[in-house]
Amino acid sequence: MSVASLGCSVIDERSFDRQVGASVARKLKARDNPAPGLWFGLGVMGVIGWSVAVPTLLGAALGIWLDHHHWSSHSWTLAFLVAGLSIGCINAGSWVVRQARAIQGSDGDRNA
Repeated sequence: MSVASLGCSVIDERSFDRQVGASVARKLKARDNPAPGLWFGLGVMGVIGWSVAVPTLLGAALGIWLDHHHWSSHSWTLAFLVAGLSIGCINAGSWVVRQARAIQGSDGDRNA
């Protein structure tokens, strides 16, 4: 055997050891921190649903009140319904982005 082939196998062995060590560390962390279950997913859908539904319903209620008390040629109900829906969607979107960043941050710990 040549010296070059021995050096190459030592480097490959070190690389393999690091890969195995990283794999074991990931498996141990996954065992200690299990993935969220079905109820967590349903809860997330509920939070997102309510964050859209509440502003939409509040906007519609305000619009109905304005239509009854301050008559106008345009529909306050429709205007505030759309405004509430927009606010709710923006609110839900920002929540999802924050959660995605938090998940990516915790994944970065795994890759370290």
